[in-house]
Amino acid sequence: MATNRTYDQIQVGDSVTRSRICTANDLYVFAHASGNINPLHLPNAQWEGIEKKDGPSAPFMWGATLISAVVGNYLPGPGCVYRDQTLSFHNKVKVDQVLDVTVTVLEKLPNNIIRLATSVKVDDGTLVAEGEAQVEAPTKSISYDAEELPGLLMKRHQHFDRLVATASQLPAIPTSVVCPDDANSLGGAVMAAQAGLIIPILCGPEKRIQAAADKIGADISGYELIDTPDEGSAAAKAVALVHEGRVRSVMKGHLHTDDLLRHVVKREGGLRTKRRLSHAFVMDVPGRETPLIVSDAAINIAPDLMAKVDITQNAIDVARSIGIQPPKVGILSALETVNPAIPSTIDAAVLSKMADRGQIKGGIVDGPLAMDNAIDLEAARTKGIESVVAGRAEVLIVPNLEAGNMVVKELTFLAHAETAGLVTGARVPIILTSRADNDRARLVSCALASMYDYYLRTGEAFNGEQDLAEAAE
Repeated sequence: MATNRTYDQIQVGDSVTRSRICTANDLYVFAHASGNINPLHLPNAQWEGIEKKDGPSAPFMWGATLISAVVGNYLPGPGCVYRDQTLSFHNKVKVDQVLDVTVTVLEKLPNNIIRLATSVKVDDGTLVAEGEAQVEAPTKSISYDAEELPGLLMKRHQHFDRLVATASQLPAIPTSVVCPDDANSLGGAVMAAQAGLIIPILCGPEKRIQAAADKIGADISGYELIDTPDEGSAAAKAVALVHEGRVRSVMKGHLHTDDLLRHVVKREGGLRTKRRLSHAFVMDVPGRETPLIVSDAAINIAPDLMAKVDITQNAIDVARSIGIQPPKVGILSALETVNPAIPSTIDAAVLSKMADRGQIKGGIVDGPLAMDNAIDLEAARTKGIESVVAGRAEVLIVPNLEAGNMVVKELTFLAHAETAGLVTGARVPIILTSRADNDRARLVSCALASMYDYYLRTGEAFNGEQDLAEAAE
């Protein structure tokens, strides 16, 4: 809640200081709002003729907006009107620097005008900008609820950036890559290897894999390549490498999912466990505070209740492996009340009760929930749903593959989400992405597999290098 100070309440010498961290998002938002797309101020921008020796810096006028925020929110606050501002700029601002913005009353002038000293400093005392402002102070008290400000949607994917950065601290996970014989599948595997996420063993027809490498200009001479005549034998070899103890994950390349999973689910020589296999889409949806997990939208077409138990448990484990603790799980249906005419509502109610009694572990499960009241708090409140999960779901369990496929594609193409994919319930994580997925999706899926592998081996989420040091001790 922002509350102002009226002209009569303000005294000479009054001062307010507020701190602000400069983030990469600030630079993108300012570029869009101002139209200033100078690459000197944009992270990751590589434009010909521009050198950024020490990374991007914030535009000086972005720093000026911080003064405006303190004046408009605190001193005098809501209702004031800017009349004049002078500024001189002294030093650049870098991403992740903490800034202290100070406004001090120098003089009270006629007609409700306040003269202010304004400054922006890095928290180490380095002066960024200084000057004076004259503002017309309000004459009536005003309060404003900042929560009324609409949220801003950014087409950026910070959750996946953090996931890759965290997973890259783990030792690279040995991975059999099945038929990486097109640009996307081979490019994704090579990118993940270069990022230190996997140690790939390429399984498939050697000539086709080498042709794909030549096409994208990748040097694969440093990777082991096991020549096989076709997709089936490549998948069989990839699974065999798990039994030999040479790999701890399997990555799907340019082949049909059925051709790979046929060998995974074999009773003899496969990778089955007591739990049913299921697929989890981990999605980085702009505007959400955490990743969103959707399951199962790729393997189980019309799962019965007991299959949904395993699907739910698998999805909870994936969520826990990336640090969502405890995950809030929404069991989706067409509506949020139990209706015998809609079997998925009954399944959802049973799954919720099973979680209450410890038959599904590690998550908070509730359902049935419709899509709106699973992910939107206001929708849940409007319908009178009182639940820890409603409006806050981080895992969505869909009633069948068709519904899951629609949810994932709608989030991808309408909400600009990025996706990663993982099959769980097998002895090792299986990196399963669409043949049309790009390198980025495969890279993040490898990071996800690395985090999930750590979870399978330790029972805990990996939180950084300190965990490795403690494990070594």
